[in-house]
Amino acid sequence: MSKSNERKGKVVVISGPSGVGKSTITARVGEHLSDVYVSVSATTRPKAENETDGRNYWYISRQEFEERVKKGDFLEYAEVFGNLYGTLKEKVIEQLSKGKVVILEIDVQGGEQIKQAYPDAAMIFIVPPSQRDLAERMKNRGRENGKDAETRLELADNEIAAAWQHYNHIVINDELEQAVQEVIQIIKNIKSE
Repeated sequence: MSKSNERKGKVVVISGPSGVGKSTITARVGEHLSDVYVSVSATTRPKAENETDGRNYWYISRQEFEERVKKGDFLEYAEVFGNLYGTLKEKVIEQLSKGKVVILEIDVQGGEQIKQAYPDAAMIFIVPPSQRDLAERMKNRGRENGKDAETRLELADNEIAAAWQHYNHIVINDELEQAVQEVIQIIKNIKSE
């Protein structure tokens, strides 16, 4: 067996509805575990003022995104609220070959695509303690207007229903540090498999 096969990494998908705290949890997990690579998705959505290209997302035009889809550059991609999001293949494969745990923070559509490509991927879905908590978190983020927030809440219900079918780990983000520790433990468990 070659060294690259001996050190093959693992894929972890972290999904959850908008506003549930998955980005915060993912970032904290990345800070706690040294052998983890947190993948940065590409998107056609405009960059927010406080975001950094290459750190929050790779911001590219719709035309470039569609050309890269045709070339097969994405492991998964989806259109969400009129913007395209996707995981670039090259970095993920490179990090897996180094034996890293690669975390993909993606939506349910993307998670289902990754599960087909990597059947042994650990699928973690982050849920809020209640829909009221999720609505409050979305309101506090200040990113959605009334109609967008309503649409995102409806989508959240659909995502949570799908998660019960396709995800093998459900983490309730009631207390942030506890949720972070639960995700860390899941990752430690899959690394030892």
